[in-house]
Amino acid sequence: MPGEGFHPFGGKVSKRFRESLAPDDAYLSYYDIRLTKEDVDTLKNDWLTDNTIAFWEEYLEHEELRKYPSSHIVLLRPSMAFMLMQTPDPLSLKEALPNFSKTTHIFLPINDARNVSVAEGGSHWSLLLVSVIDRIAFHYDSLSPSNYHEAEKATYQLSRLLGKPLRFRNLDDSPQQENSSDCGVYVCIQMRHLLLKRLLSANAQEKVSMSMAGKLVDAAGGRKEMLRIIEGFRKEGERRRSQDESRSASPFPRKGEKSRSPPRIDGP
Repeated sequence: MPGEGFHPFGGKVSKRFRESLAPDDAYLSYYDIRLTKEDVDTLKNDWLTDNTIAFWEEYLEHEELRKYPSSHIVLLRPSMAFMLMQTPDPLSLKEALPNFSKTTHIFLPINDARNVSVAEGGSHWSLLLVSVIDRIAFHYDSLSPSNYHEAEKATYQLSRLLGKPLRFRNLDDSPQQENSSDCGVYVCIQMRHLLLKRLLSANAQEKVSMSMAGKLVDAAGGRKEMLRIIEGFRKEGERRRSQDESRSASPFPRKGEKSRSPPRIDGP
């Protein structure tokens, strides 16, 4: 894990910028996700927030999935997964969820939170990959079998929503984390690997193994990479904002005025 002196962004300007923000202050607006300083700080060595994982899914959709317009893979956000778990009748969520009529695979971050009144109330993340075309749900738990029952319930709820039976497979040979805080990073890294290296790169006639047995998950490296990606978008957002401000009549805010929005990325 990164030590006390770990500064992934490097540079005195970035460090000063981060230290001037409160935990709830916005750090980056990326399409539909608004990352706060707290979200970004969890990537140093803490348990990832729902919002951090949602950002990663948004990133995979816009930077990777868009290169495959004929694919029909859905990345459900943690909030959608939580709704699905807590709703007695999953069919009542049809309007809030994507249209699954052509979907081949669904990625679902699973959390063990059970109290709907407590934000960020869970303590463990795992990953569910549903192959709709094969009617199998694969569960990857880095502290197996911690989220076994939650993943099994999510599979049952999705089965009802899709109107087809799904067989649940808990993959006991999934890579296991070495501490109590890396579960969310394992979810993100494995999600990207399964999406890019297994599903999107497979030949149509090829039988693809969904097992992650023997796969090394570099959680510390994954954290650094995610931080680098976020910082890259923040710098790009700052550049675009500076260009926009240079075209306006009053490019400089008045003294003491705190009206600057976070750097924003919502398109090329």
